[in-house]
Amino acid sequence: MLYASEHPLVRLKVAELRDAQTRPPRFRELVREISMLLGYEALRGLPLAPKTVRTPLADATGYDLAVSVGLVPILRAGLGMVDAFLTLVPGAEVWHLGLYRDEETLKPVEYYNRLSPQKPPSGDEVRSWVLLDPMLATGGSAIAAVDVLRRSGRRPLTYVGLIAAPEGIRALQAAHPDVDIYVGAVDDHLNDHGYIVPGLGDAGDRQFGT
Repeated sequence: MLYASEHPLVRLKVAELRDAQTRPPRFRELVREISMLLGYEALRGLPLAPKTVRTPLADATGYDLAVSVGLVPILRAGLGMVDAFLTLVPGAEVWHLGLYRDEETLKPVEYYNRLSPQKPPSGDEVRSWVLLDPMLATGGSAIAAVDVLRRSGRRPLTYVGLIAAPEGIRALQAAHPDVDIYVGAVDDHLNDHGYIVPGLGDAGDRQFGT
C-alpha cells in the first residue's frame, strides 16, 4: 500500500523543507514535524490490549500496545526522523543500519548493521518494524534495508519517508509488495544522477550542515 499524504500541514512543511534557503536548524525541525505527522498515519494499525485505569471518579477502560515497535533509521539521514517516532512511541527500540549510495553505480553499500541475523534483539519481542529514510529515490537503499530485515526474520514492516520518486516506489513495491509505504510527497522523476526532482537536495547534508 502507498500512502502519500495530502494533509495541508504536511504540504506546507514539505514546501518549506524544499526551499534552498531553509537553514539546517529549521530543516531538522521540519524533518521531525513531518515525521510525526506521517507517524500518526503509519502507526494507525498497531494492535492494542485493553487494561483498566482508575480515574478520580471510577474505573475506565484504557489500552496498552499489544506489540513492541522497532525503529530502523537508515544512517545517516534517517536519524532525523527517530525523535518524532520516539515521541509517539516512547518505548520503541531503535536499531541502526548504515547504507550509502555509490555515486557511480547508484547501488547501496552496507557499512554498519545492528541487525545481526544470528541474534535478533530481545528474542521475538519486537513484532512491528518501521524503516525510516527521508528520501526514496532509486529504491536501492530501501530494498537493501528490507532485505536485511527479512533475512533476520523481522516483519511486519512499514517504510516511512519524506519524499519519494515514482521510480523508487515502483522498485520497492516490486521487490517487497507487502511493505506499506508512507511518504509526505511523491515527486516527478529521477535525474540522470539518481536524484529526486524537484526534491530537496541531499537530506543528510541539509540536516547536518555538511
